[in-house]
Amino acid sequence: MTMMRIKDFYEEGERKGFMTFGRVIKIHFEWGRKMRKLAAVVICIVFAVGAGYVFAQPLKKHTFELGPEVSYIVYKEPGLMKEKGMMYGLIGSYTYHNKIMLKADAKGSWGKVDYSNSGKIDDLEDYMLEGRGLVGYDFPIAQVHSITPYVGVGYRYLNDDGSGKISSTGARGYERESNYIYSPIGMELSIHLGNGLFATEMLEFDYFWWGKQKTHLSDIDPGYNDPENRQRKGYGLRGSMTLRKKLEKVEFEVGPFIKFWSLKKSDTEPIKFNGSFTGLYLFEPKNNSTEFGVKLSVTF
Repeated sequence: MTMMRIKDFYEEGERKGFMTFGRVIKIHFEWGRKMRKLAAVVICIVFAVGAGYVFAQPLKKHTFELGPEVSYIVYKEPGLMKEKGMMYGLIGSYTYHNKIMLKADAKGSWGKVDYSNSGKIDDLEDYMLEGRGLVGYDFPIAQVHSITPYVGVGYRYLNDDGSGKISSTGARGYERESNYIYSPIGMELSIHLGNGLFATEMLEFDYFWWGKQKTHLSDIDPGYNDPENRQRKGYGLRGSMTLRKKLEKVEFEVGPFIKFWSLKKSDTEPIKFNGSFTGLYLFEPKNNSTEFGVKLSVTF
């Protein structure tokens, strides 16, 4: 069967009470210029702390980190819709240094975001989970504590739950699940400033391997299926700067971070009702998200 025209699909969705989130509208907008400028700013900031002033010291062999973070996230399907709001989370990691660097880190965050398109919905429940494994090598540098290039693998899960919500135009909300598998490729620079104070700067590119979006259309009507759309192209960027103060038994670390994701349009999947094809298809449009915030952690 031929694919229904995008305009007809959208209008049909509105008649049925869908809150479409732009999933069936063809995108004609490019995000490129603004986000490239953002990436350039991140690069400049992350490496602005220049040369160190003291001498190299050996890295601690075993390090555990735990603490809270707070961030503001903006998700966009350009020209179609936007979600934005505060997220609150916990981070944790274990790092091993002995020339070889091994690291496992994880985070969980939750919050409420506001949806806006032709209609509006406030306080959608969101939560995010992420886990990563990294391997790198520590290069001590004269006057600079160390520089550590690394690679790894990561998994990111985001749940955006609009089920049970009604927009200002009467459209019904539904739950969405986002899954990414990617490879971090980055570099961390650690500088000893003296008096137990350290500056750490990180810049990372995230190579996107695989993604899956699950859309719970059954939240609108139990007769609908819940399509799962494969995502094949995209990338991420992230950067951070922190200051770490070493005390007798523990260290405290604080600093800002920024994370960015850009994903291309997904594959299409048929929409079914009571097992029968409706003649409509669903896809995840091209989208991007920017998250910036600050963390405060204790290491031991």
